[in-house]
Amino acid sequence: MQHQQTPARAAYDGTCLIVEDSEFDRERLHRVLARAYGGMQVEFAPSIEAARRALSAGDKALILLDNNLPDGLGANFALELACDHRHAQTPVIMLSDWPSPVMWEKAASAGVLYVVNKCDFDASYLAAALRALQGRNRQMH
Repeated sequence: MQHQQTPARAAYDGTCLIVEDSEFDRERLHRVLARAYGGMQVEFAPSIEAARRALSAGDKALILLDNNLPDGLGANFALELACDHRHAQTPVIMLSDWPSPVMWEKAASAGVLYVVNKCDFDASYLAAALRALQGRNRQMH
């Protein structure tokens, strides 16, 4: 009988902002994040306005952004972030149950790393986003 080793969770210092109005989806995303990056702090924002407040309180290492929010579209918020020098370099992953062509266009214009159907989201997207962040940090120093 062969014993398989489970890979250890990667530790990561930083905060991920999950902008999602569904409690079910927030918990699902949090579980994926916790399994992959146990040391990463998580903040939740159920709306774009709550996300603005969270970002004004401090930088985030990563943003998971739902497209359909009670006070607007995440794709429009991603464009707003791309125009803000404080948050333009923050990796963003857009999540949607029904990604539309218009959402894809806005996300591409905003420099969003990935547009992912919520049911397809897993830790591989997190790993790629955090590698992109580390690469940007190295270029800045």
